[in-house]
Amino acid sequence: MLRMTMLLLLLPPIVCQVDIMRCLGDDPLPVPHDFYQAGGLRIGGIVSQNSYLFNEVSFQEHPSQTIFDVPHVVTKFYSHILALVFAINDINKNPKMLPNVTLGFHISDSYHDARMTYRTTLDLIFKSDSFLPNYECGSHKDLLAIIGGLGSDTSFHMRDITGLYKIPQLTYGSFAPDEIQNMESTPFYRMVPNENLQFMGMIWLFRHFRWTWVGLFVVEDKSGEQFLKILESLFSRHGICSAFTKRIPQLARMEELLNHFHGANLISVSSTDYKANINIVYGDPVTILWLITFIGSQNYGNNENMLFGKVWIMTTQIDLALYGISRGLDFQMFQGAISFAIHTKEVPGFREFIQNIKPNRTQGDGFLKDFWEQAFDCLFPDPEMPAMDDDTCTGEERLESLPAGLFEMHMSGQSYSIYNAVYVIAHAVHAMYSSRSKHRPTMVGSSVDVQPLQAWQLHLFLQGISFNNSVGETMAFNDKWEMGCGFDITNMITFPNKSFQRVKVGRVDTNTLDGEEFMINDDIIVWPRRFNEVLPISLCNEHCQPGNQKKKREGEKSCCYDCALCPEGKISNQTDVDDCFKCPGAQYPIKNKNDCTPKVKTFLSYEEPLGITLALAAVSFSLLTALVLGIFIKHKDTPMVKANNRDLSYTLLVSLLFCFLSSMLFLGQPGKVTCLLRQPTFGIVFSAAVSCVLAKTTIVSLAFMATKPGSRIKKWVGRKVSYSIVICCSFVQMWFCTAWMATAPPFPDLDMYSAKEEIIVQCNEGSAVMFYCVLGYMGLLAITSFIVAFLARKLPDSFNEAKFITFSMLAFCSVWLSFIPTYLSTRGKGMVAVEIFSILASTAGLLGCIFCPKCYIILLRPELNSREQLIRRKH
Repeated sequence: MLRMTMLLLLLPPIVCQVDIMRCLGDDPLPVPHDFYQAGGLRIGGIVSQNSYLFNEVSFQEHPSQTIFDVPHVVTKFYSHILALVFAINDINKNPKMLPNVTLGFHISDSYHDARMTYRTTLDLIFKSDSFLPNYECGSHKDLLAIIGGLGSDTSFHMRDITGLYKIPQLTYGSFAPDEIQNMESTPFYRMVPNENLQFMGMIWLFRHFRWTWVGLFVVEDKSGEQFLKILESLFSRHGICSAFTKRIPQLARMEELLNHFHGANLISVSSTDYKANINIVYGDPVTILWLITFIGSQNYGNNENMLFGKVWIMTTQIDLALYGISRGLDFQMFQGAISFAIHTKEVPGFREFIQNIKPNRTQGDGFLKDFWEQAFDCLFPDPEMPAMDDDTCTGEERLESLPAGLFEMHMSGQSYSIYNAVYVIAHAVHAMYSSRSKHRPTMVGSSVDVQPLQAWQLHLFLQGISFNNSVGETMAFNDKWEMGCGFDITNMITFPNKSFQRVKVGRVDTNTLDGEEFMINDDIIVWPRRFNEVLPISLCNEHCQPGNQKKKREGEKSCCYDCALCPEGKISNQTDVDDCFKCPGAQYPIKNKNDCTPKVKTFLSYEEPLGITLALAAVSFSLLTALVLGIFIKHKDTPMVKANNRDLSYTLLVSLLFCFLSSMLFLGQPGKVTCLLRQPTFGIVFSAAVSCVLAKTTIVSLAFMATKPGSRIKKWVGRKVSYSIVICCSFVQMWFCTAWMATAPPFPDLDMYSAKEEIIVQCNEGSAVMFYCVLGYMGLLAITSFIVAFLARKLPDSFNEAKFITFSMLAFCSVWLSFIPTYLSTRGKGMVAVEIFSILASTAGLLGCIFCPKCYIILLRPELNSREQLIRRKH
């Protein structure tokens, strides 16, 4: 049977059996001893990032003097070894996994010392009976892979050596991406995603709960500075600010903690810091112990303490562990904490495996005795010492009774990663043997020697590994040699018996099938008692309510701001908006500027007072014009009607009638037909009316000039000339209107922006140029008629119509000259009303100035309606 040895490097270590002063290390470094023998395989000590080896301390008169008596165990991380042993046992018992192959392991300790890490790594590779680097003497150990460590420093120290010999190294800690990028050549396999995912998980968490004012507690080392650098950059991009940054001294051992406790100033927290209800802590398990010791010394349990009742956000490197000397402490200050933990699932059979661990049942485990004594605060009987019943270990104590700070029965994230790492190596070895068997000849009746495996050969199979573990999760490395298992988000619930429970409340994973990278269940989160189960708020200042926008304070971080009311015409319907925004075109802001309400469509309708007034005026003037036309038709043979060109009068009256009626097209909701007819109808009938006036004025002037002796103009005085003037002038306007309709006809339109609370339903003129051409041409005709009439106003006729035409055209031009600026300065109903008023006023001016004097004579002074009066000369 082929036997192979794997090296496991764990964080933190379980025990140090040597003198603690030598662990600290100015003297020659201790050599780890073997502690477990099973099936002839060597299984030894622990190699780790930090030793965390705490010896019992008794204080003398001078606090700086300490006595180190009994080695102490970090009991909680004994489960890491158990996870390794559990995985190895399962693999060795499985005949289908590695038949005829037995996996073994060796565990060593780094003692938190770079020299010791290098020495132990070399020792594991080359040591047999003596330590000779690069020489293999005596028995040979088939070292296939190394698992470890949890921290970057230990892992990278190990890799300096394992990389030279191309030995696969699997780590179970999360490292900063910048540290990993520096790695080249030999692959560095990571069972946990890098910290980038953890950073983004924090950002998603803060944005989910709208926390923008966050305190930072960071261990004072290289990894802590790297953490601050990356996190501050992400904060600035996502609108989050650090309220303060407190650096925690890097402490590896209990005596350093105690010495620092007596010589350091306690954490000071200002009133500004107090606003930060969310604190991030980055470090390692000793960091938590440091926080409990230092912050707890400031009136521990005092609810007014500014650092109690906060929501603590813990990173994956943090674990809540109590040590033998610190078992009296509890984690009450971390009630409601949220942790980003390495993903884990409960492996079937692991809990039963742990429950069967008993000192009297387990042989060869050099850690178990120290673990048991420290975990249960008892001592196994010593033949050389008198027995003491009150503190004697029976060996039947139950692990389930231990507080979570001392030991947890479930598989932690680190233990789960170690468990998976063992299976990854086993599957890679299985794949390697399967590949060899395909190329090996089959020999019947004889055995074939299994050639030893070389560690460097395992890389090819590790990079292509893919399988489902015992809980159904896929194990496969991506192109960066990283296992993309994500992080669990857990919520911590503390109990009075100094125990606690971590409840999974969410997940951060970029490889989810549903594409939901961040998931959290708010309903099951238990917050610190201070908040009374209400979502904590962590802001530099109060929220800017809807209707307001943020206004930056000079000289302060972007998370500290004032609130300013939204500018006119803008709203904000959410809290803490950077800029207010305009409502959609069909809506307008309400009074509080926190919402939009639909605008009302408006147009000049027949139902409203202004519309009714204008409609009645148009109808009245139309009836009056029809009445005048009837009078003229009735008295068509009278000298007054005949003398003023009866046909032109009829034409002018009909044109004026249509002018009054055309104003009705401007009332009511604009439609496609009404928009097409409005301006062209108005332009044509008005041009016809003004053309009739021009023809009348021209005929009067020509008639006077024709009376002179020898005048040749007499032949121009007649109906043909007047008809020609009316037809030609009207035709030009019709040409303009036809071109307008053919190129850019008017159409119904909605003006959403001119009025604050209304949508103006209007006719878009289509082409403003053509519209003003129509108006301009009509103005040209009016001015020409005015000039001709003005010049003929003093002709010596007893009834000179040119005088009245002059007044009519003066009124007409005045109305339309006033119309243009008024029309351009109004919107909506006002614009339509101005145009209707101008139509009615100018038409009424023509009707009144030209026909009222004639109707007066026809109806009231019939004696003046005679030929003698018409030919009478002025003296």
